[in-house]
Amino acid sequence: MSKTVSKWRGNEWAVLLTLGLGFFLTLLDLTIVNIAIPDMSRALHASLAEIGWVINAYVIVLAVLMITGGRLGDLRGKRGLFITGVAVFTLASLTCGLSQTAGEVITARAFQGLGAALLMPQTMSVIIATFPAERRGMALGVWGGIAGLATIAGPTIGGLLVSGLGWRWIFFVNLPVGLLAIVLAVLVLPEVKSDARKQRLDVPGVLLASAALVAITFGLVEGQQYAWGKVWSFVSIPLIIAVGVVLLAAFLLLQARRQGADPLLSFGLFADRSFALMSAANMLVAVGLIGMALPMTIYLQSALGFSPLKAGLTMAPASLMAGIVAPFAGRLADKGGRYLVASGFTLYAGGLAVIAVLAGPSSNWYDLLPGFLLAGLGTGCTMSPMQTIATRNVPPRLAGGASGVLNTIRQTGSALGSAIVLAVLQSQLAGGHGYVSALRAAIAVPVVALLIGAALALALRSSKSSKSGNSDKPVSAEEANAGESVDQLSDR
Repeated sequence: MSKTVSKWRGNEWAVLLTLGLGFFLTLLDLTIVNIAIPDMSRALHASLAEIGWVINAYVIVLAVLMITGGRLGDLRGKRGLFITGVAVFTLASLTCGLSQTAGEVITARAFQGLGAALLMPQTMSVIIATFPAERRGMALGVWGGIAGLATIAGPTIGGLLVSGLGWRWIFFVNLPVGLLAIVLAVLVLPEVKSDARKQRLDVPGVLLASAALVAITFGLVEGQQYAWGKVWSFVSIPLIIAVGVVLLAAFLLLQARRQGADPLLSFGLFADRSFALMSAANMLVAVGLIGMALPMTIYLQSALGFSPLKAGLTMAPASLMAGIVAPFAGRLADKGGRYLVASGFTLYAGGLAVIAVLAGPSSNWYDLLPGFLLAGLGTGCTMSPMQTIATRNVPPRLAGGASGVLNTIRQTGSALGSAIVLAVLQSQLAGGHGYVSALRAAIAVPVVALLIGAALALALRSSKSSKSGNSDKPVSAEEANAGESVDQLSDR
């Protein structure tokens, strides 16, 4: 048994499978809940505001703690933090499924967000540490494909579960997958260690960053609920967001003073043009993902009268196409990727535009198929290469922090996209427009965001000028000692 464990521990593809299982769960739960909203509301006798918090509690906690989770992985070890995160997420999923009130579900969803924030940043950083440069693009391609697949597949899987078994199974389905991920993590994940130098967690930075992100994400996700006005007494949504921006500025000032003393956020990451541009692109692609999922879910069920199952299956071709294309796109990104990512953003925007044109008050599922296939192709050509390009020059010792930053930016983009798209939808419907007109107006938001993303991709340097970074060549023994190393654990 010990020899079997030793054989598989550190195996690149076994590691990728294990990380992929955990990563898939966390992203699936961003969108799988949406399609169960009507059933949950009836079963729990919950108001629309309470059901909104079932979604938002997860998004806010995940976005707020992502950078901290990445940094903790750098300091405490990524293997243990990944296992802890999956365990917390799985137990919280069980609690969600057993909950009898909306308040219980909301609390459990917050703990799901905590588990996801602990495990998600470790996935990318372990991939960077495990895979050599010549195979890293393919690995990050699979990782990015999982991201696109899970986010788009949420309504499809949710529709199947809600229609066949009931809304509680959108949470119970996480249990076998979570337990499998824990077992595999114990058996195959290597320990990715930080350097020997004693490092400390930047506690003031954690508190400032968390407070800032809570205020900003709360303002974005709850703004529509309060009509972008007063929340309580003199406290308003604009004031809450403004306080968040001030706290974020204070956090950045603190980090500027701590750059030589284990900062929570290393500014050196953004000195790399590829990382900076792809960080912004991560936010824009999240706007695209949410901007498609939210209005389409409402349109398919409310305007066309589709069941949750039929609505989910109608959107399934996009996730299937993304999953097929992503690994190949990730491999192509090793050779550059600028035009690949720009094309992906453009195809994605084009797919949404086709859906908007073809959508009508009595459309059939096959009428929308060309748009979903095109959007899925664009997603597959975008998610994977973005991560490969963003992390190409990231030193291994900063991989956890870089992963935390990228994931935080993406979740903030999800909150921003959700807020804007819902505001447009509500404005259109309140103005007497039908679901088709509301859909077309809402989809214009992600289309514009994705086209901006294409422009950012074109601003990347050519592959020749980007191959000077740490990650494009194997890490030498000296560099490994200065940064992180993968400890292939011996038989015990």
